[in-house]
Amino acid sequence: MSNDKKFVESITSRDQDFAQWYTDVVREAKLCDYSSVKGCLNYLPNGYAIWENIQSNLDKRFKETGVENVYLPVLIPESLLQKESDHIEGFAPEVAWVTHGGLEKLEERFCVRPTSETLFCDHWQKTVKSYRDLPKVWNQWNSVLRWEKTTRPFLRSREFLWQEGHTLHATPEEAKERTQLMLDIYYDFVTKDLAIPLIKGRKTESEKFAGAEATYTIEAMMHDGKALQSGTSHYFGNGFPDSFDIKYLDKNNQLHSAYETSWGLSTRIIGAIIMVHGDDSGLVLPPRIAPTQTMIIPIAQHKEGVLEKANELLEQLKNIGIRVKLDSTDKTPGYKFSEQEMLGIPTRIEIGPKDIEKNQVVVARRDTGEKITISLNEIDKKLPEILEDIQQSMYKKAESFLNSHIKSAITMEEMIEKFNNERCFIKAMWCGSEECEDKIKSETGGAGSRCIPFNEEKLSDKCICCGKEAKHMVIWGKSY
Repeated sequence: MSNDKKFVESITSRDQDFAQWYTDVVREAKLCDYSSVKGCLNYLPNGYAIWENIQSNLDKRFKETGVENVYLPVLIPESLLQKESDHIEGFAPEVAWVTHGGLEKLEERFCVRPTSETLFCDHWQKTVKSYRDLPKVWNQWNSVLRWEKTTRPFLRSREFLWQEGHTLHATPEEAKERTQLMLDIYYDFVTKDLAIPLIKGRKTESEKFAGAEATYTIEAMMHDGKALQSGTSHYFGNGFPDSFDIKYLDKNNQLHSAYETSWGLSTRIIGAIIMVHGDDSGLVLPPRIAPTQTMIIPIAQHKEGVLEKANELLEQLKNIGIRVKLDSTDKTPGYKFSEQEMLGIPTRIEIGPKDIEKNQVVVARRDTGEKITISLNEIDKKLPEILEDIQQSMYKKAESFLNSHIKSAITMEEMIEKFNNERCFIKAMWCGSEECEDKIKSETGGAGSRCIPFNEEKLSDKCICCGKEAKHMVIWGKSY
């Protein structure tokens, strides 16, 4: 049992040091580690398997709305990047440049893509000529490189994995509709499959994506009260297409501008899963996204018939679509329990000689620790029900936490006091000026505008900062 105790003690308490707790969980659950390239990650099997399920579930949702997957190059010529001035200005501090090919200096530098709007527009400029060529509704699953100064596993790394969707439309109405549709898909996926409650809204002008006319976001709250931007959808209007001279002929042979969108969700969402659901024993994974939904742990496996029955149960559960594994290693049961909890596996099934005699198993829930005795004759029906109950319970618990940690403030003094003493988001009125936005961030120690929520409330008539007429209610919060 000394080994079991040591395994559990390797995680710092979440409320004692949240940052260290997060690092401990990532390390002990073997999700990723840093590579020899500073700021870049090795995605290990346990972490990459979560991303594979995210990719699979999200890709299916995309394709149901007509999205097609493509893949474009990792290198962007400098001249191409310069075509959209706002875009290059926004990304300039983070761009990594390739200056040599082999031993020879290149005539033109290439940047390693920080995002791919320019690549898509360059292609569409050559291929989109008529209304019959529209719309283009494309997505690519890839990595991008941004030279971040401060990095943390999943939350902020120099190279990270994501999907980036890019679409081109004949009218602004079509493009705006697609922008909203993709935001809704993200919202549905994250709330239903990842069991993470969200605030949905529009970014302020200073926080929108470089080159976009409007940026829409889903914002999640972590256990420490900080925000994590979990997915964004951007309406570009005709800014990018016009910069690249993308025009199309309509049915009357008239030349028109095209309208563009882009949208993305990255591996930082794995960080959100960890920080929203995890506890002092490690990960807690929602069943719909968990690579392994149940772990069978045989008790007294050296005794006759135990492993045979465990393997029989393994095949039985596989046949009904449960993602299941059997731990038949020579570790002690206590260590196996701790390991299963650390990895966040939603359920474990304990089966030993006495269980076999009674034709039953014991199912332990990762989220609550509850143990449920189930007849082997009913396991096919009961286990899926337990997994779905875990999924819903995890969402309700996280939703209750979010709702109870959103506060309101009418004065700057009240806002500062709440940010100093509580882990929370704050709803407050704002005049719309970037000066007030910057002042609020400075005086609250880093609480910026997260979004203008779609369900705005009118808390007062005045801006919380300058006292002038308020234009919007904003959700403010410190963020990762």
